Amino acid sequence: MSQPIISVSGLRGIIGESLDPILAIQYTTSFVSLLTQPGPIVVTRDGRSTGSMLAQAICSGLSAMGRAVIYADVAATPTTGILVLEHKAAGGIQISASHNPAPYNGIKLFGGHGRVVDADIGEKVIGVYRDYQFPGVSHDQIGSITAIDDTWSAHIDKVLATVDAERIRSKNFKVVLDSHHGAGSVVGKRLLESLNCQVECLGDAPDGLFEHPPEPTEANLQSTAQRAVALGADAVFCQDPDADRLPNLRQ
Repeated sequence: MSQPIISVSGLRGIIGESLDPILAIQYTTSFVSLLTQPGPIVVTRDGRSTGSMLAQAICSGLSAMGRAVIYADVAATPTTGILVLEHKAAGGIQISASHNPAPYNGIKLFGGHGRVVDADIGEKVIGVYRDYQFPGVSHDQIGSITAIDDTWSAHIDKVLATVDAERIRSKNFKVVLDSHHGAGSVVGKRLLESLNCQVECLGDAPDGLFEHPPEPTEANLQSTAQRAVALGADAVFCQDPDADRLPNLRQ
């Protein structure tokens, strides 16, 4: 098996070639073994078809090392950081290959502060991963795995607190949101609807079946722009699969 691409903030690889469930368990348990503060670990994923498979492995690995897990299923990468704070978690793991093509998946690491880990922690994770020993516990110390359904409310509340929501609602904007079959529609569509926008959401099923190359560049968003013109949209927003980027196509 070839090796994944590993940096100080996470890893990515091609499923079946450089990334599999065993490697995902080794990498994430290496990270969590460095966390000294108490609290659960939040696990999320983008909409890629391989995300659920990796998530189940990672949750099991964390449970087997004695850590409680909060599994939020499909959520945007920015939402992961908010969930870490909301649940007073020790850290978070987002399963995503960002804008890379469909054969890829990856892992991003969050500290208890709700942000991606810094380079110092990233280097330590790499060191533990390269000299790996599984940090298992006895049967009476296995961690719980708890699934949560509402992953979006806290994120939406924080966004609404930073804008003039009533002024936006009064405009009744017509908006096209291209979530690109990733995690963005989970919070993005609900946010826009809460702002009284008429929303046309493209690719709102988070199934990873990309309709155009996943990197949200001008060249890759031509069909989205054409759709927005046809609908007479006031604004057009486009997300990459884990929704940590949000280009705005000018009308």
